[in-house]
Amino acid sequence: MHESTHDAPAGPTPPAGPAGTAGTTGTAAHDPYVRVRGAREHNLRGVDVDIPRDALTVFTGVSGSGKSSLAFGTLYAEAQRRYFESVAPYARRLIHQVGAPKVDSITGLPPAVSLEQRRSSPGSRSSVGTVTLLSNSLRMLFSRAGTYPPGAERLDSDAFSPNTAAGACPSCHGLGRIHRTSEELLVPDPGLSIRQGAIAAWPGAWQGKNLRDILETLGHDVDAPWRELPAEEREWILFTEEQPVVTVHPVREADRIQRPYQGTYMSAHRYVMRTFSDSKSATLRARAEKFLTDSPCPVCEGRRLRPEALAVTFAGRTIAELAALPLTALDTVLAGSGADVPGGDEAARVLGEDLRARIAPVTELGLGYLSLDRTAPSLSAGELQRLRLATHLRSGLFGVVYVLDEPSAGLHPADTEALLGVLDRLKAAGNTVFVVEHHLDVVRHADWLVDVGPLAGEHGGRVLHSGPPQDLAGVAGSATARHLFAERERGQGGGAVVRTATGVVRLSGVDRHNLRDVSAEFPLGVFTAVTGVSGSGKSTLVGQVLAREVAERLTDPGFPVRRLVEVDQKPIGRTPRSNLATYTGLFDVVRKLFTAAPESKARGWKAGRFSFNVPGGRCETCQGEGFVSVELMFLPSTYAPCPECAGARYNSETLQVRYAGLNIAEVLGLTVESAAAFFAEVPAAARSLRALEEIGLGYLRLGQPATELSGGEAQRIKLATELQRLRRDHTLYLLDEPTTGLHPADVQVLLRQLHGLVDAGHSVVVVEHDMAVVAGADWVVDLGPGGGADGGRVVAAGTPAEVARTPDSRTAGHLARAVASLNGGSGSGGSRNGASLQAAGLAKLP
Repeated sequence: MHESTHDAPAGPTPPAGPAGTAGTTGTAAHDPYVRVRGAREHNLRGVDVDIPRDALTVFTGVSGSGKSSLAFGTLYAEAQRRYFESVAPYARRLIHQVGAPKVDSITGLPPAVSLEQRRSSPGSRSSVGTVTLLSNSLRMLFSRAGTYPPGAERLDSDAFSPNTAAGACPSCHGLGRIHRTSEELLVPDPGLSIRQGAIAAWPGAWQGKNLRDILETLGHDVDAPWRELPAEEREWILFTEEQPVVTVHPVREADRIQRPYQGTYMSAHRYVMRTFSDSKSATLRARAEKFLTDSPCPVCEGRRLRPEALAVTFAGRTIAELAALPLTALDTVLAGSGADVPGGDEAARVLGEDLRARIAPVTELGLGYLSLDRTAPSLSAGELQRLRLATHLRSGLFGVVYVLDEPSAGLHPADTEALLGVLDRLKAAGNTVFVVEHHLDVVRHADWLVDVGPLAGEHGGRVLHSGPPQDLAGVAGSATARHLFAERERGQGGGAVVRTATGVVRLSGVDRHNLRDVSAEFPLGVFTAVTGVSGSGKSTLVGQVLAREVAERLTDPGFPVRRLVEVDQKPIGRTPRSNLATYTGLFDVVRKLFTAAPESKARGWKAGRFSFNVPGGRCETCQGEGFVSVELMFLPSTYAPCPECAGARYNSETLQVRYAGLNIAEVLGLTVESAAAFFAEVPAAARSLRALEEIGLGYLRLGQPATELSGGEAQRIKLATELQRLRRDHTLYLLDEPTTGLHPADVQVLLRQLHGLVDAGHSVVVVEHDMAVVAGADWVVDLGPGGGADGGRVVAAGTPAEVARTPDSRTAGHLARAVASLNGGSGSGGSRNGASLQAAGLAKLP
């Protein structure tokens, strides 16, 4: 069915919810549809669409088509806005609120719960236990049912938390690790004098000279070798907490006058610790870290808690020991704990059963390998979202809309069935489930499908289909339909070309996280995919071990790899001031073009005049932001275009300068596709824009803020930035799940670029769950067999067809179907590169 009209959609009536819920009748009083009229958020073109309640609806479409704008930017935002309307005005000021979406009307919309993949990392104190609230239950269990030492006072549950003053170890403040420095680290060469730079940890340039001059004013010998200074003097210089203020009289230089000034001394230790903990500069923090050692806290031995809390046990273990267990192991301990509790304590039974009930949905979603003390920043966006989903599964909410953002991200095909089971249970409990998703198995499982497109950006924003998934087959122009009903068109490989491995990187005896004495081989000059269930050790092996090994050998003249490029999904910037043009270097080219314009030359303007980040050419009313915050007292603060520049970000004088008829603000408003035609005669700009276009990002605006980009878009921008400066030196590209967040049509575009790199003589290694991508690889390394303690070893390595026949691999069955699909159902594919790889000396791994 094509774009909906104001009448109820044609096609089968969606599955009704449980008896008695909304949606079981078609009367006007119980309209079973959410009806959207005139949605114009972002690139949506006045969309009208009707979506059934009490059903699982999947929103699909190519990246940038507008599906998230419809699901999150319109439906969830409106549900959130309506909820806040019912909140007391004073309380509204305390809650972060989203603005009203651009839509004419939405009817039949229940309250909504959003489970987005947050791009920002949680704090280091956030953990699996705090995200799932399991830590609260475990602390309560120890408080009420723990075994205390004789005569010990019963502790409140807060005393078992490392994040409270009552529970945190006073030495490490509940972090479990301490950063220390030493004289050896601060002064690596004691043969040098202070004037010669003996204190390596000191800052450079004027600040370092300032500290030296202060010491000299205080009477210390700055010209004697460090080792000849008295021990007490060395200790004071490096570690004192005193900050004496003295008048410094700098030595006069012939060409400049230096006046006396008041200087404050800071010890090397104090400077390093302050820089490491407070500096916003990643470079300065990394430099400071070189002078620190990171070790477990000697007081709590890394367990983060006070001795009183660690003296309490349950089932013979401390709370730190239980929090360190994988959730599957913790569940086993709790299941057998009844016999260990004197008299079968009722509190222990109730709390233990509640804890096990909360663990069950987490393990069901394939996350049983995680431990409660695993820090949240070390989790992927997909893992974090599934943890929150498991928590909601236990909440028992009824009659709400759950809006999920790609819950299958980072999920191995073996775990997808469990995810579908969870989504079905949310629906069966009387809820409506909206899912933005690209995974074809999830799309096929949907009751209702909303396909947005046909393309991205200004070429998208229309609903092509709203109805049962099977009815999408007849919709012309749908990229989703082509892949959903003809998956074997997704051949990702390099065709019939036989690639010959040009070398190999061998890793042996790897011990890191859950990898134990692992050996693996990565052929060079080919496309390698690393697979395995979540938590099997893929990212550790590739992103940490392989990356470090290659980085250390780049200086070896005999090593075939000359460059290492790691392309991750971290944001290209954390503020709206960073954008596509600034990150790729394209903005430098654009500013030079405007600087060369006759109007600029006549006024003596330099390139800085055309930056919205510095005073001069920017609008000072909004300081180059383009918008201003409007405080509305009891309503949420809103952002409005700057009244001075109307969102242009520059002052009127700067906007008078034009290049080929456009001012600088209008150029930043161009899409990559439009800019490619506009700058066709400017080689430096055309090369950058061509790389972005070829990787499927033609719909993005040059000035699109980094904060509006998804992780997949950020990763492709980084890859395009590399592609535009492609060198002939053999480069190894490492990518962690590059297809996350990509529609199958976009995956084809991305894979075309990656295989093109290999064809140009480079090496590509991807950590990947998409079996269509793995089937088209030259070599596969499969880790497992499970996650966490059950993983961490190489289950199979070889061509896709060889790995697909491995009996102990959880990947094999799924890969076998993808290999057969890739080869038109023959099932014989994947061996096309086997002979050449084996000829390069690659022994098949056990």
